Amino acid sequence: MPAVLGAAWALLAAAFLLLLLLHQAQARRPGGGTDVASAFFQDLIRYGKTKRGGQQAAWLHRLQVPKRWFTHFYVVSILWNGFLLIRLFQAQFLGASLPPWIQIFHSAFGRDLQDQNTDSESFSALLVLLLLWLHSFQRLAECLYTSVFSNGVIHIVQYCFGLGYYLAVGSTVLCQVPTNVRNGKGLSVHIFWYHIIGVAMYFWASLHQHRCLVILANLRKSKSELLIYISMAITFGFHNVTWWFVVLYVFFNQTLAAVLCHEFYQEKFTSYPKHRKAFIPFIL
Repeated sequence: MPAVLGAAWALLAAAFLLLLLLHQAQARRPGGGTDVASAFFQDLIRYGKTKRGGQQAAWLHRLQVPKRWFTHFYVVSILWNGFLLIRLFQAQFLGASLPPWIQIFHSAFGRDLQDQNTDSESFSALLVLLLLWLHSFQRLAECLYTSVFSNGVIHIVQYCFGLGYYLAVGSTVLCQVPTNVRNGKGLSVHIFWYHIIGVAMYFWASLHQHRCLVILANLRKSKSELLIYISMAITFGFHNVTWWFVVLYVFFNQTLAAVLCHEFYQEKFTSYPKHRKAFIPFIL
């Protein structure tokens, strides 16, 4: 069943790759695509400063919500993933079984792991869920005290997708937990070298992201966001295929966001370096 979760994240990654390719193809068309379908597509993938303000049709404004509602994503993540973290901690260290409804979900999509690496897998999941929870706290604090949203907007579809994402990503971590822990049979904790590297990389990337946000370097912030999820993949011990699909999704999601920001800066600032790449040095 883990293959189902991996396939779902792989499809999301493919969807954002397709959005990126469609955007680039549309940008190369004469006029950049001015029909109704193109306008709706561009409004769907853009948010904040990359929205085309005065160029938008009146009907598109009805599908927008304030960008400052980004804070809702992190509030939901803190509450949901905090709840999962507490229940997983109780199962890991206190011998408590996960609630029945979580067990049903886990039975459908979780890992039926019963080998010698069970202790490591269990602690990795707990650690990644903790890092995800801390990341949500950092992003909420940045939204409340650092970011300046002005009158930026996001599409209602993006808003709903963002809420669903933070529910899904924590649930994906929980599904990596071994069956023994799910049933309340706590395991011993074994700390491995990849736990240390993953956590160290997470804190470095988080600090770098905060610095970039403070100086409004949004293109670089996208790279830091990707590094945070890569650090979680390392914490899982490199071999968790499902989480690497999550990383792949974040990569294409952030690439699309970086390309849109890159184009905005090129249009608005004549001093913006002409040969700077949006996301990947020397390539894209």
